[in-house]
Amino acid sequence: QEHLVESGGGTVQAGGSLRLSCVYSGYNYGRHCMGWFRQVSGKEHEGVAAIYTGDDNIGYADSVRGRFTISQDNATNTLYLQMNSLKPEDTAMYYCASGKTVGLEPSVGGGYCKSPRAHAYWGQGTQVTVSS
Repeated sequence: QEHLVESGGGTVQAGGSLRLSCVYSGYNYGRHCMGWFRQVSGKEHEGVAAIYTGDDNIGYADSVRGRFTISQDNATNTLYLQMNSLKPEDTAMYYCASGKTVGLEPSVGGGYCKSPRAHAYWGQGTQVTVSS
């Protein structure tokens, strides 16, 4: 079972940047999904950015494409989310998540991994607030 801990959230003005980090342990050596999700109170988790480790295929939500970048450092077991040009509508609790081993066709993992159902393990979340 994986354990994930997020950090890096905070309050920033619109147009600013934040970088979220997620350190994971007990990690999965197999091909699996890792991703960042966000949730606003009363709504479902929204897939923001995700990566399939089988071929490093990446997927982004349309609302963040071109502004957010997901990356992974296998040497330190850390998943990152660089968030630039932040908008007030990006305000949410952000979660890091990881899935179990899954075999996918090439180039489809990024899209598949944006679904919360592709993930079994979740961090506790870090709050991001963007003021106008």
